[in-house]
Amino acid sequence: MLFTVIEIGSIGMARKAAQDLGEAKAVAHDSVVATYKTDPTTGVAIINPATGLPIPETWIAGRFTPDRIKARRTHYEDWIAAIVFNHLFSGADAYVAANLWDFRTNIGAVSEGKSVTIYASIRLR
Repeated sequence: MLFTVIEIGSIGMARKAAQDLGEAKAVAHDSVVATYKTDPTTGVAIINPATGLPIPETWIAGRFTPDRIKARRTHYEDWIAAIVFNHLFSGADAYVAANLWDFRTNIGAVSEGKSVTIYASIRLR
C-alpha cells in the first residue's frame, strides 16, 4: 500500500509540475505595460490613431525568467526520478519477498523499562 500511495502522489505531482513547466514556457516572453505615453500638458494618454489604443511607453518583463523555467524543469525531473525510484524499490521489495516467502524465522524486540531486548530465532529443517 505504501508503494501505491507514493506512486499515486508522485504521478499527481509530476503532472502538476509538467503543467507548471508548460505555463512557464508559454508565457516566458510575455510582458505587461507599465506606463503609457502621455501629453505633457494635459497628462492624458496619447492614443494611436491606427488602433485607437493608448501608446505604451515602458514595460514590465514577465516573471518567468530562464532561471525560473530551468527550476520548473528540474522540479518536473525530480518527480519523474521519484517515480522511477519507487518502481525500482518496489521491484526489489517484491523480489526479496518472493525469495524469502518460505524462510521460517521469528525476529522481535521487547522493551522492559529502560532496556530493550532483541531476539531472533531461526528454525532449520
